[in-house]
Amino acid sequence: MALPQSINAAPGSRLAQLKAQSRKPGEASFFFYDAHFKNDAVKILPGEYFVLDEDMLIMTTLGSCIAACLWDRNAHVGGMNHFMLPDGASGGGMDSGRYGSYAMELLINELMKRGATRSTLEAKVFGGGQVIAGMSTMNVGERNTSFVLDYLKTERIPVVSKDVMDVYPRKVCFLPHSGKAMVKRLSPTNPEALVAQERAAAQKTTPAASGAGSVDLF
Repeated sequence: MALPQSINAAPGSRLAQLKAQSRKPGEASFFFYDAHFKNDAVKILPGEYFVLDEDMLIMTTLGSCIAACLWDRNAHVGGMNHFMLPDGASGGGMDSGRYGSYAMELLINELMKRGATRSTLEAKVFGGGQVIAGMSTMNVGERNTSFVLDYLKTERIPVVSKDVMDVYPRKVCFLPHSGKAMVKRLSPTNPEALVAQERAAAQKTTPAASGAGSVDLF
C-alpha cells in the first residue's frame, strides 16, 4: 500500500539527523529507509517506544506482545510502544518498558511533552496473539490484551480500532502525524525472532487510518 505522495521522503538527511541524536532510555533508535512504503522508518523493539509529530513510519512486529498506538487528534502527535507483560518491575529501570503498566505511562507522558492533551488522545491496539504452541496455559496474549483495554478504559482514552488475540503474529505500521495505522497478519509459522521474544516473556511470567478511526491492511 503506497503512502500519500506528500509524506513520502527521500532517504538521507532526516535519517542521518535522527541517528545522530541522543536517545532517552527505552526510546527506539533503529532508523532505516523502508523501500516498500518509500518513507523513513523506525523499528520498535520489545520494551521500547517512539513519539513523533511527523509522518515517519513507526513499525514493530508482535506475537503475544501488545503495541498501543496513541494519537492526539488536535496536536497531530502520536506514538507507539511495545510491551511484553502487563506488569512487573518498577522504578524506571531499563527493562521497565517491557511491562504494560510502565510502558503506557511512559508513552502518555512523552506525548504530553510533545503537546498532546490526555482528553484528546485516542488509541489503536494490536497484538496479543497466541503464536507459540504450548503457551495457551500462560494466557500471555489474553492477559496483555485485557490489561491494555482496561488501562485505556480507566484513563478514558477511547479505543477507535484494534486487531488483537487470535493465533497470528502481526506487523504494525503507524504514522504519528495523521494517526493512520496499518496492520499485516503474518503466517503463524513462529519466526525465530518472535519465538525468542515470546519465550523470554514466558520465562518472566509467574502463574499469576485513512482516518484516525480506521486500520488498513497491507
